[in-house]
Order: sequence, then C-alpha cells, then structure tokens
Amino acid sequence: MNLRMTLATTARVLGQLRHDHRSVGLILVVPAFLLAAVYFLFENETLPPGFPRTFDRVGLMMLAIFPFVVMFLVTSITMLRERTSGTLERLLTTPIHKADLLFGYALAFSIMAALQSLVATAVAYWVFDLDIKGSPGFVVMIAVINAVLGVALGLLCSAFARTEFQAVQFMPVVVVPQILLCGLFVAREDMNEVLEAISGVLPLTFSVDALKEIAGNAETTASMWQDTIVMGVIVVGVLVLASLTLRRQTR
Repeated sequence: MNLRMTLATTARVLGQLRHDHRSVGLILVVPAFLLAAVYFLFENETLPPGFPRTFDRVGLMMLAIFPFVVMFLVTSITMLRERTSGTLERLLTTPIHKADLLFGYALAFSIMAALQSLVATAVAYWVFDLDIKGSPGFVVMIAVINAVLGVALGLLCSAFARTEFQAVQFMPVVVVPQILLCGLFVAREDMNEVLEAISGVLPLTFSVDALKEIAGNAETTASMWQDTIVMGVIVVGVLVLASLTLRRQTR
C-alpha cells in the first residue's frame, strides 16, 4: 500500500461526494429521519413507573443498524458506477494498487460515516432523550465501526454485481439476515440452535452485543471491548478480501 495514493483516492471520492447533494443527504439526513420514525412509533406506549422505554433499547440499536444499511447501499452502487463508467479501469492503469483504491474509498466513506453517526446520535440524545447508562462517545464509536462494516461489505459485493439493480439485490442476502438474527427482534438465546449458531458469527451481532453492554453499564466492560475488536478485525478482513476480488470493469 502507498499512503499518498490512498489519501489521494480519499480526496477524490470526497470531492465527488461534495457535489452529489442527494448522496450527502442520504448519508447524513435519512438515518436521523428514520430514527425519528422509530421514536414516534413507540411514542404512545404505556409503561409502569420506572420501566425503561422501548425506544431506549430499539433506538440505540438503530444507531448502529441504519448507518450499516445506508453505507452498504451507497458504497456498493458508487463502486459499481466507477467500474461501469470506465473510471476504475483508467485508475488501475496507473501505479495505484487495488488496496490503495479500496482503502481510499473506505477512508472517504468512513469520514462520512462518522459525520452520519454524530448527527444521528445527537438527534437521539438531544431531541428524543435517549436514556442509557453508557457514554454517547462509545455509542458513536460502535456506530462508526458498523458504518465502516457497511462500506467494506458494499465494496466486496460490488465486485459480484454487473448493474446497480444487482448491487441492491445483495441487500436481502447480506444485510437483512444480519438484522433479523442480531438479537434486535428476538434474544439470541431464545432462537433455535441453528439460527443461534449462525447469529454468533454474523458481524452485526457483535455490534449489537457491544451496544447492549454500553446501555447497561456506566463503565466500559471487557466484553464490550472484545466485541469492538472483533468488529474491527472483520472490517479489515473484508476490505482485504474486497481488494483481492476487485475487477477493473464489469463484463
């Protein structure tokens, strides 16, 4: 890898995004609106005194899931456009390495993911009074890692798609199963043995477990850091795999 070329790729992608107002709106604004929809979904629930709101549990998980989904879509479609337009083929005729290109994209979208997570977390805490024991800073950290995971998986899946429609079709295969099995809807210990085993190796499960640790503990725990490290290792591994499967153009 060449750091200068990686940073040059990052600057190019950010420059393109700066002129793409729709994508910027999708990345920064849509998760906040979806979070608002979740809040109002549970606004009229009746709870005993002292009982935690459903939004405090579900809304917290959405802070990780929404960035994951949005960044997966944006990244996979953007990379596919680079290939179909011939931009990727031209870039790879230069001394730039595939890893420089992929990690440059990852860094650019990671910056956008960090901004996205800050906006969504600020809305959750200051507008909808999200109430958990842990620090908002750690929530943002997990949300950013989750968004970068979406970037990495989007880059990987784009290598196997020939059209934007095919890129979107990877959603039910890669994203939806993780959302269903991460423990958001049903506790993992209540699933049947097969689904519980599958959920135990899905990346999104580790981020949800980390958020649960943050929600229930004022101080960080070893389990939270363990889940975070595993997420980081998965992200790097997927990016490396994406660089190995990167093709110059779609045929």
